[in-house]
Amino acid sequence: MDVLWAPWRMAYIEQDQQKEPGCIFCPRIARHNDREDLILWRSELASVFINRFPYNNGHLMVVPNRHLAEFCDLTEPEIIETHHLIYLCLCALKKAMNPAGYNLGLNLGKTAGAGVLDHLHWHIVPRWEGDTNFMPVIADTKVMPEHLSSTYQKLQKAFQEVSKK
Repeated sequence: MDVLWAPWRMAYIEQDQQKEPGCIFCPRIARHNDREDLILWRSELASVFINRFPYNNGHLMVVPNRHLAEFCDLTEPEIIETHHLIYLCLCALKKAMNPAGYNLGLNLGKTAGAGVLDHLHWHIVPRWEGDTNFMPVIADTKVMPEHLSSTYQKLQKAFQEVSKK
């Protein structure tokens, strides 16, 4: 039998039993411990997080810094800033990882699949040919070929470069 090593997976499995109270984004935005909290980029109105439990390596989230759950509650500056950060995410992912495609989206409401209901956030998921396999279906396991800290370093450098355009 092959053993797959995904050291962050156990935290995800245990998460349902030890659900973090309150918003998962606001305390991390407030404490400015970016490497530990996987915050790649900050602006005045929004931040970019690496998803701690990603669908694929490089799975990013753009999160308004202000706590809000409703899309229609965004201010015009927040709309502009979040979309600018989505643009930077795509440019940084292309530079650092060169995916073949992307999934971009919002899950608004529990029925739509939102795992975090109280803080609006966009997902940017890089995709490659053949990045899906039997593991999630048969073993309820996702194989991640790169550790989150390596992805963080790679993307942080790319963000620095693309933000200067």
